[in-house]
Amino acid sequence: MTLRHRIRLFMASEPMRWTMLAIGWLFIAVTPLVGPIPGPGGVITFAIGAGLVLKNSRWAKRRYVRFKQRHPKWGSWSDWSLRRESAKRREAIARETSSESD
Repeated sequence: MTLRHRIRLFMASEPMRWTMLAIGWLFIAVTPLVGPIPGPGGVITFAIGAGLVLKNSRWAKRRYVRFKQRHPKWGSWSDWSLRRESAKRREAIARETSSESD
């Protein structure tokens, strides 16, 4: 078993998932405190927290899917910003089908 595989197993464990979820919520909670400081700190802090929560919370994933269904343009932007693999696959499939139909 390689080191990379062991790290992935560790990160996928239930206690680690809950820890990362708590850290994500902590980042989101700290955002209003960091926001008034000059610079983009609040935006970056919120983005990191939202990414951690979305990756580790089934509830947040369901809300995200509903949001994307209601607002497709915003959903594609958030997919791009989160660098989601599912978005990359959908874009590749869309490019293939559009090139075949041309």
